[in-house]
Amino acid sequence: MLLAIGAILLGLVLLVWSADRFVEGAAATAKHLGMPTLLIGMVIIGFGTSAPELAVSAMAASDGNPGLALGNGYGSNITNIALIVGLTALIAPIAVHSQVIRKELPLLVVLTLIAGAQLLDGELSRLDGWVLLAVFAAVMGWSIYQGFRGKPDPLGGDAEAEVVAHPMPLKTAVIWLVIGLVLLIASSRMLVWGAVTIAQALGVSDLVIGLTIVAIGTSLPELASAIAAVKKNEHDLILGNILGSGIFNTLAVVGMAAAIKPLAVDPEVLYRDWTLMLGLTLGLLLMGFGLTGWRRTISRLDGGLLVAVYLGYTGYLFYTVAASASAALS
Repeated sequence: MLLAIGAILLGLVLLVWSADRFVEGAAATAKHLGMPTLLIGMVIIGFGTSAPELAVSAMAASDGNPGLALGNGYGSNITNIALIVGLTALIAPIAVHSQVIRKELPLLVVLTLIAGAQLLDGELSRLDGWVLLAVFAAVMGWSIYQGFRGKPDPLGGDAEAEVVAHPMPLKTAVIWLVIGLVLLIASSRMLVWGAVTIAQALGVSDLVIGLTIVAIGTSLPELASAIAAVKKNEHDLILGNILGSGIFNTLAVVGMAAAIKPLAVDPEVLYRDWTLMLGLTLGLLLMGFGLTGWRRTISRLDGGLLVAVYLGYTGYLFYTVAASASAALS
């Protein structure tokens, strides 16, 4: 058990660190090869904070742990909105004023509804996975098109400026690219092994571990980005990062896992986890724009409500686990 806990902790640290190194190396390499800075920011770095979720879910699916893969994807969305946006709003109210974010929030609602429709038959087939990946490709194409039309998409954040401000020699970039990729794969396998081992030892489902421990761990980059954005007073960047990650998790993370191996979906995923994910997305839409549609802020009160929902949800998950364990022993 101690070895498994150590594997999770070390895996999370290496996962976050290697994802940063991989993204930095990939961005610098692409810059040296002549890739437009805008495209680097939107494609490579824009979704860089979701690299841990993608790596863990792909590894979990290939290892035959579909619950962990699905729990990580949906759990990360729940964690991002309820916990990260909530904590950030408690630190400083988040102003909502970007026209682009106005478009992205309704888009995330639509994509969440599509994901829910796929859960109705109790499984995510390879076809479902490829559909999600195709929709993801379409969304990315739209974002790139908007970017080249002079309407930067928040999915890229301010990464473009970072690439220009911190040039890296090609040799160094390739080295970090390779090291980051190798460690990303190794740390993902370490994290999945530790999570599955603990789940089996405690009699907890892979799904619950994915929704809680793994989801929190793989969402650390989003938390770091949100805190940094608060310090810079870049409120659009906070929501842009969260929404971009939500789109990535809903489409690419779950889609990749299903494309690798079909996922059996327990009923509670639909009526409990997906329903909360949809409710939080709609709640964020309401908090951001209000009933009248006027521009406003996500207040500290809103943030406290989001954090309370997250704590209640997590508490309920562990309560059901404890109840099941008690029933099994009696």
